[in-house]
Amino acid sequence: MIKKTLDVIIPTYHPDEDFLLLIEGLSRQRLLPQRLIIINTEESLMPEEIKKELSRFSEADGSSLRGRIMIRHIKREEFDHAATRSLGAKSSASDAFLFMTDDAVPADEYLTEKLLEALYEKEGRSGETVAMAYARQLPRQGCSESEIFTRSFNYPEEGLVKTAADRERLGIKTYFASNVCCAYRRDIFEELGGFCSTAIFNEDMIYAEKVIRNGYAICYEPEARVIHSHDYGPMALFHRNFDLGMSQAMNPEVFSGLRSEGEGLRLVISCARHLISKGKILKVPGLFVDSAFKYAGYRLGKAYKSLPPAAIRLCSSNRTYIDRMYGGNKKT
Repeated sequence: MIKKTLDVIIPTYHPDEDFLLLIEGLSRQRLLPQRLIIINTEESLMPEEIKKELSRFSEADGSSLRGRIMIRHIKREEFDHAATRSLGAKSSASDAFLFMTDDAVPADEYLTEKLLEALYEKEGRSGETVAMAYARQLPRQGCSESEIFTRSFNYPEEGLVKTAADRERLGIKTYFASNVCCAYRRDIFEELGGFCSTAIFNEDMIYAEKVIRNGYAICYEPEARVIHSHDYGPMALFHRNFDLGMSQAMNPEVFSGLRSEGEGLRLVISCARHLISKGKILKVPGLFVDSAFKYAGYRLGKAYKSLPPAAIRLCSSNRTYIDRMYGGNKKT
């Protein structure tokens, strides 16, 4: 087993039973985290049963996570996709840290071990050091056929180490890495200055571009697996993709010249063919409706500078961020 230490950092917001499954999964890892750092938004929104279970994990005799859990509560207006995770990183003293969302459940006991091996034992084709390694996301039981296909499209069985040499071939996918479950080497994270100071979305890809630009590599490790998927409705897809487009427009130095529409179109066409092959042709119109909402949100997000603040707030899924961005003015 690799001789490196790892902390797990999890931002939480109104966590539910999936979060308890996540904690349970971490407690069974062959390579236990040194610390589990939880940055929770609004203490009043953390259910009492969750607090009790965390106490059981952290205090009960025999618990593998005894004494390893640290919880810090922040206010809703303080949450930021980049700054909140940076706060967790500053609380870590391990060789590496693993960012997870509160609904990503380890599929087995090898998650942390496989991600550390990817960070410290793999390299790019020209010897580039791996700076970040992200896990495969498996669909939840009972999720839609479209979501099952989307997970396999974005998180295939084959692993990959991406470097600057892949930019022409992969385009924007070169920078794809997901903080749903992604491990970072501390030394490189600090050398590169960590995340951007603030982000409405995409803090992982913005950092990934910096990794590639500075001659490091990104590893997709399919043997590190978490169960994580969502069956979002059209409006939720609109809001999320508005934030995606807005984040790209706010960081032109990262995303300019890298079109993502082509990759999205390839996903839609591939998914439609998959549904037809499965005899689920009646699901295809719903796929196209969802895709239209995603594209509309994305294009509006890219053009957010042309919209009034009130419209931006209405379109975004992160209205607290928008309020902070425009000084709390929701109507101008």
